Amino acid sequence: MAAVMPDRCDWSTTDPLYLGYHDVEWGAPLHDDRQLFELLVLEGAQAGLAWITILRKREGYRSAFDRFDPALIAAYDEADVARLLADPGIVRNRAKIRSTIGNAQAYLRLTDAHGSFDAWAWSFVNGRTTQNAWRSMADVPAETDASRALSRGLRRMGFSFVGPTIVYAFMQSAGLVNDHIVSCFRHAELGGA
Repeated sequence: MAAVMPDRCDWSTTDPLYLGYHDVEWGAPLHDDRQLFELLVLEGAQAGLAWITILRKREGYRSAFDRFDPALIAAYDEADVARLLADPGIVRNRAKIRSTIGNAQAYLRLTDAHGSFDAWAWSFVNGRTTQNAWRSMADVPAETDASRALSRGLRRMGFSFVGPTIVYAFMQSAGLVNDHIVSCFRHAELGGA
């Protein structure tokens, strides 16, 4: 007898990386500063690409970018840019690499000014996950008022590759919003009614 597969959001497909990401990470509230920084960088790196490309390269990113330590990345120089441009384990796009370095510098400014990146980012949703009740992925917006506000805040602090659509994807992945469709088993697990 075949095992019954739970209902999932249709984007998760059958790829084991997608399934694991969907079933464990996507939408789970995240409150670790470095992991939030990692997700923000990866969402920016994904711009124009399929998310599966980034999932497949995530370990390469972690290795190439010093496990996403903002203090180390902020000090990268032109030799580091050249090293990264030659690294097949990441997306070798000069603008995205420079953005990661600049975003690490902006991250340090933000945490100097506001303390925790976690508390600052979550303040845009009043400190708790926004519970949505979408019936299909077609109902899920590409951006929201909250993602536009968070995007503006990040840009004011000097971040790049943080437009409202990228920021909304970050909010979804970090659990600031629960955008699992209501028929998906993760919707209820993550607090959806």
